[in-house]
Amino acid sequence: QVQLVESGGGLVQAGGSLRLSCAASGRTSSMYNMGWFRQAPGKEREFVATIRWSSGSTLYADSVKGRFTISRDNAKNTVYLQMNSLKPEDTAVYICAASQYANGPYRYWGQGTQVTVSS
Repeated sequence: QVQLVESGGGLVQAGGSLRLSCAASGRTSSMYNMGWFRQAPGKEREFVATIRWSSGSTLYADSVKGRFTISRDNAKNTVYLQMNSLKPEDTAVYICAASQYANGPYRYWGQGTQVTVSS
């Protein structure tokens, strides 16, 4: 079992930056990938970025490439999402998730943190 708690959301102006954190606890040794998803009002959940816990290799959605950076601190069992050049369309609840196996689904999910980007 893994518990995920996000933090760092808030209100920023377009062009600004935020750094989100996701702290994992429990059986963190079971984590294989950690990822960020987002869900805007009236829209479906959208993949943002993922990182392989052991190697640090990353993958990004096209919509955030060049602007967002996912990273992790193994000692703190924490994953981060650095968001730069924010746009109003980035406004969403950002949700942290973790998978247990290499090609398995994201099994563990946090509650999310709100990011609002004003125009």
